[in-house]
Amino acid sequence: MQNPWVKKLWLKDGVGKTLHAKLLNTITLDITEGRLKPGSMLPSSRSLASQLGINRKTVQQVYEELESQGWLITRPRAGTFVSETLPEQGLSADDAQLINSSERTLSSSKLLEGLYQHVVAPPCPISSNNDGVPDTRLIPYELLARTYRRVCIDLNRSSKLGYVDSKGSVELRSSVAKMLSDDRYMNCHYDQVCIVRGSQMGIYLASRILDPAKGVIVVEELCYLPARAAFESNGFKVVSCQLDEQGLNIEHLSDILSRHSVAAVYLTPHHQYPTTVTLPMERRLALLKLSKQYKFAVLEDDYDHEFHYESNPIPPLASLPNSENVVHIGSMSKVFAPGMRLGYIAAGVEFIERAAQEILLIDRQGNAITELVLAHLMETGEVKRHIRKTRKEYEARRDFAADEFIRVFGSKVSFKKPTGGMAIWVDISKLVQGRRLLDLPSKDSTLSSVYTNEQQVPTHLRFGFGALSLKEITQSIEQIASALQ
Repeated sequence: MQNPWVKKLWLKDGVGKTLHAKLLNTITLDITEGRLKPGSMLPSSRSLASQLGINRKTVQQVYEELESQGWLITRPRAGTFVSETLPEQGLSADDAQLINSSERTLSSSKLLEGLYQHVVAPPCPISSNNDGVPDTRLIPYELLARTYRRVCIDLNRSSKLGYVDSKGSVELRSSVAKMLSDDRYMNCHYDQVCIVRGSQMGIYLASRILDPAKGVIVVEELCYLPARAAFESNGFKVVSCQLDEQGLNIEHLSDILSRHSVAAVYLTPHHQYPTTVTLPMERRLALLKLSKQYKFAVLEDDYDHEFHYESNPIPPLASLPNSENVVHIGSMSKVFAPGMRLGYIAAGVEFIERAAQEILLIDRQGNAITELVLAHLMETGEVKRHIRKTRKEYEARRDFAADEFIRVFGSKVSFKKPTGGMAIWVDISKLVQGRRLLDLPSKDSTLSSVYTNEQQVPTHLRFGFGALSLKEITQSIEQIASALQ
């Protein structure tokens, strides 16, 4: 006879730091204690997700993991059931320890766990999907398809799909070096360039190469959290440096240097993430002078250099005097799409060689076809033409978003129109008035409290306009207004 009652689960007292772990442990415990009996049917993933108020994908992943372990079984068109034959139970403590892999693994940080849950099963405390990403609808798909076809034909004729240098293809490294030299004032040779799978991989590699024994890593007090997580995962203590209306506070950095040994300073000087402020030339030169004096590396994350609207951008740190210690990290993800997974590191030859050694252990080499496609697009001028075209579109969206914030909120919010990038940093302190907001209904906005452990009450939000049409910008801002007002 069909059971008229729906199985209920209680997660609040579950063991584990994440929802995934809590649910997995709760179901396992209910089975071992007999509450969920062999052969009994579990709720569908959709039903259980609704019951618990969590993402369905989390439930599906837990069900799949428990099925692989032998606790559950799925019958097509019937449902998910507790297995009639359960995994070995009643082992001694010594035997149980032998098969417990968690005893042999390093635990991750809370920050990394939160970032991972955001990727695999939103929602979570970091809930924004769009904090300044490009619009994939603007990708020149036909151009990419033609270029991929041409490259594949050439590769077939030349048989060049074997193993190559782990620094990346010479063609793309040469194209990147030429771009950095011509467009960004850097004196760069292809031996000083390493191709990576995006700027995050570049940041992680830098933190692998640097030595935690040499000191802490300094980051901006509001910063790109995946970078901070990379530093922590490689054993670094992370120290925050204050920001002001001009970006990184050099006086506070000098104070940190007087109290700590510093291995590196990580920053986003072109458009500070998340506040969008451009670090002025005076501070850039002062930072580089300190880097030579105290012998620390400067990790320059130049994540959206291509999109500057008001005037010519200030030259990167890596192009200025005293820049010997700068590691310049960039990405082509904002130019085309994150899915292309191509970025680069530009630094001294010794640093690039160390990066190649680390890549050899985890990647061997990148995607040769995609690297050659991008190299061809750069050499034929197609990349530059695409940047010019999309820059005009993103500038129009920036101006429209700024006008819409004024129309919807009036003087209740304030902001400086960013000189570039794909996001606006908006002061919402008058509307928040001390309230502890955890989230906003718009997926295109992120509260300032997300970017730091210090701020409990948000004062600003970062609104990503790049991926939105004009109509979508209006809808998103009006959603924000309904929540704040």
